[in-house]
Formats: sequence, C-alpha cells, structure tokens
Amino acid sequence: MRQNTAGAPEPTFSSARPGASLESFTLVSVDDVVSAISRLPDKSSAADPLPVSVMKLVAEEIAPFLTELFNRSMSAGHFPEAFKEAFITPALKKPGLDATNVQSYRPISNLPVVSKLLERIVAQQLNSYLTSSNLLPSLQSGFRPGHSTETAVLRVLSDLLVAVDGGDVAALVLLDLSAAFDTVDYSILCKRLQLTFGLNGQVLAWFRSYLHGRSQYVRRGMLKSLSVLLVCGVPQGSVLGPILFILYTAELIGLIEKHGFCPHLYADDTQVYGRCSPSAIQDLQQRLSACIDEVHSWMQSNRLQLNVNKSELLWCATARRQHQLPRCPFRIGPDTIIPSTAVRDLGVYIDSDLSMRTHVQRSVAGCFAVLRQLRSIRRFVPSSVYQSLVVALVLSRLDYGNATLAGLPACLLNRLQSVLNAAARSIAGLRRSEHITDALASFHWLRAPERIKFKLAVIVYRALHGTAPQYLSDQLQYVADLPTRRRGRLRSSTSSLLNVRPSRCVTVGDRSFATAGPRLWNSLPDDVQSATSLTTFRQKLKTHLFRQSYPDIVF
Repeated sequence: MRQNTAGAPEPTFSSARPGASLESFTLVSVDDVVSAISRLPDKSSAADPLPVSVMKLVAEEIAPFLTELFNRSMSAGHFPEAFKEAFITPALKKPGLDATNVQSYRPISNLPVVSKLLERIVAQQLNSYLTSSNLLPSLQSGFRPGHSTETAVLRVLSDLLVAVDGGDVAALVLLDLSAAFDTVDYSILCKRLQLTFGLNGQVLAWFRSYLHGRSQYVRRGMLKSLSVLLVCGVPQGSVLGPILFILYTAELIGLIEKHGFCPHLYADDTQVYGRCSPSAIQDLQQRLSACIDEVHSWMQSNRLQLNVNKSELLWCATARRQHQLPRCPFRIGPDTIIPSTAVRDLGVYIDSDLSMRTHVQRSVAGCFAVLRQLRSIRRFVPSSVYQSLVVALVLSRLDYGNATLAGLPACLLNRLQSVLNAAARSIAGLRRSEHITDALASFHWLRAPERIKFKLAVIVYRALHGTAPQYLSDQLQYVADLPTRRRGRLRSSTSSLLNVRPSRCVTVGDRSFATAGPRLWNSLPDDVQSATSLTTFRQKLKTHLFRQSYPDIVF
C-alpha cells in the first residue's frame, strides 16, 4: 500500500504560531508517577511482567525507580529500546467481515504498561503545551477530552439542518483512509512537529527516538511470527499514537476551508460539507470536486491513501426538493462514487431528507436482534445480571447518538419506545398484553422522548460550562449577552435563558442544535439550570424528566 504513494510530490508545511515552542520536558516527581499509576486502567497484556492491579499495590515502592527512568528518558531525548517492541493480536474491525482477508483485521499493538505510563506522562505535557498555545485542531474530535463521535455528528447534522432550513441544498462527503495509522511517514511527522507545532530540542529528539526503531510481531495463542522492523506508522493501542496522528493530519482542516467548505475530522474519518441554492448545484459540484482533488493530492504527498470503496456522498434537501438533487457519479481522485440516499456517519445514519428514519429503523432492528439473543439465556442468569445485560447491550445501543433525534415526529419516537417496552417486559417477565408503565418506572427508565432530552440537555450544560467541544459552545449564546438586551433594562438581560436561533421549518430547522438545545434549556426549572456540578445537574434533570415521563405516578 505504501508503494501507491511513492511518486507523490513532497509535502508542504505550515509555520508554527509566533512564540509557540516546546524544547524540553518538565521533570516529574515520585508523587506524579504514583498518581499516574493510580489512574491506569485495570487491564494488562502478556507484555507486562506483572498485572496492573499488582502494580498499583506496590506503586509506592516502584515509583522512585520509574521516576528516575522517566526523567532520564525525557532529559536525554531517548525512548528506551526495550519499550519499542509490540506484539499484534489480530482483531476484526467489525463483526461480519471476511475472516480470511487480512484487510479485515485491525493491528492493535500490545505494549508494556511501563511504556504506556511514560507515554501518558509525555502526552500530558504535550497536550498542555498544545492547549495553552491553541495549536490543537478545533474541528478534530478524535482522541480529545470532552469530544466524541456523538458531538461530531451533532455539529455536522446541525449545520446540514440549518442549510436545508434556509432553502439551500447541502452536500456531505465522507472520506475514509486505508490503514491510516500504519502509513504515517516518520520523517514527515517529525518535520511537521517541528515546523508546524514548534517542537524542538530534547522534545523533538525524544519523539524521533520514540518513532524510529520500533518492531512488532504477530501473536495468536501460543504461536508468534518473526519480529519485523517498522519503517512507518504510529502504533495503534499506544497513548501517543492517536495524538500524533491528529497532529499529522491537522492541516487538512485549513485546506478544506480554503475551498469554502466545512470540515470535521474524527481520527482518520474526514467529513466535508457545504451548501448552495438549488440553482447553483452544478457550481457546488465543481468546487467540491476541486476540493476533494486537493485533499487527495495532500494525502498522496503525506503518504496516506484514500479508500474510495468506503467514501460516500450524500446530497441533502427537504422531502419536497429531493427531485432536484443530482444522481450522477461524483469523482473522488481517479475514481467515482454514486450518491447515496443514506450514509452511516460515525455510527449515526443520516438520510438525504435529514429525517433520521434510517437511523431509527437500524437502531430498533439492532436492539430487537440483541434482545432475541438475550432471551435465550434469560432462565440461566439472575434477574439483576440479566437487567445489567439489557442496559449494557440494548439501551446503550438505543441511546447512542440520540441527541441528533431531538424534534422527531411521534411515529419515530414510538418505534424507539417499543424497544424500551420490549426490554422491560423481558426483564419483568410480562406478556405483551400486560401494562408496562409500572415496570418502566420501577426500573427508573426514562421514556424515549425524555431520554433524548436528557442527552441533549447534558450536552448543553457541558457546552455552557466549558467541558464540551468549542464548536458546540459557539452555537449557544445567553440572551443577556445579546447587544440589544445589554443596552436595555429588560428582565431577560440578567436571566440564564439562551437565545433560540430562529428557523423556518419545524421539521428541519427546529431540530438543529442551536435551536433545539436552547429551547430545551429554557424549558428547564431554575434549580436544574443552576446546578453547580454535572453530577448534580444530571440527578436533578433526571428527576425532572422522570416526572414528565410518568405524570400519573405519585412519587
């Protein structure tokens, strides 16, 4: 695969912001290392000499030795050679893929826990520098605290809804890369870290040492392959690998914006979208094609390769304007793709008319499939265990991405509610003819509409308190901060109400985050809005929504 980009032009590099430079690491103390050990996830691999649980028990005893090792590594700009070998356990990327095809597997690197501990300490200092220097790509949601696939899709869908509500046609292109993490070029990455992100001195030397000289072998059961020296790629399963990848691809955002389109990245998944009036669709197609051509050239120069087979194009418009959307093939690099009527974007299905009907159908079908499997073990496990399985395997699937479902019609919400009803009947052992409300309430489950409100309200709270992505916080504005309210003496100028973005169409514009989020927030009681912590907010919010779900039940 790397040979496919061998003849590409040399990449270009943007310059670091004035004053942005990181030349040396801050040495860590024994207490820092003890704290880092306590935060390690309780999982181990065969590469570890002792389990993480045991390591935590003896943290005080081994911390001084690890502190000396880590400080010497960071001071010398050298990553220990013993930490550079990983073993790969092949894992299918998703169920149902061809198990005989090597491309169906994801090469997850199993690394020693001490290696990951050192990476965590370095990652903490690197992230602190990038954040304080405002160097992290704002529209990259992968591997960022407070960011997720759900927040990324929520912003993209919100922008599409606003475009269609304004009478425009929107286009969304989903680009996928082939083996993206495994084709990162070391020399290009190091040069970008230096020129674009200001890493120099011992810091740059440490990252060069971290990348070069790595090796891996495949292990399956008691069998293992020969060890192979790696010439490219950041290790999947490492702590620093994902951070380095998002820095490696950060320049894509500016490249896409230069063409007048909106980008959004999640790791190696790239979303490009734009809007135009129905009369300018042909011009939008040409500009979008030119943008994707430059993205393709940039990826070639940076030794990355587009996976056209997994790339998709979706044209969006209201149901009445579907006939105006183009159906002709769209060119991506040297290949073409046919526009889709629905696409799966980071696990959320988006329809061409933005109705979310496909997402509801797929979610409901998937939940019922899991429920049917769980019923086969119902008699063999305790009720509490069975309920936990239903919550983990069914309700989590039902709730994924449900903030994007705000404002959907009752017919779709009723389909989501049917999953909750079936799950409650399965746990309680009720027949379909028996009343379900008491069982739902006894499990403290919110109904489907309130579950959507709960997720959306939590995101709004986090956005207002700085723990959600900035691209969502930018969609919210207090009424008190509006210029017309600040100049006057209106009561609303001192309230906690949010400004609701005006919309034209209830079925489209009212569902955007900038409209649905503030409208829901403004409907919450004052004591819920004024909660001093996220935990308290969630507790008060659930109590409030629980009363809405079951108004006839006396609490």
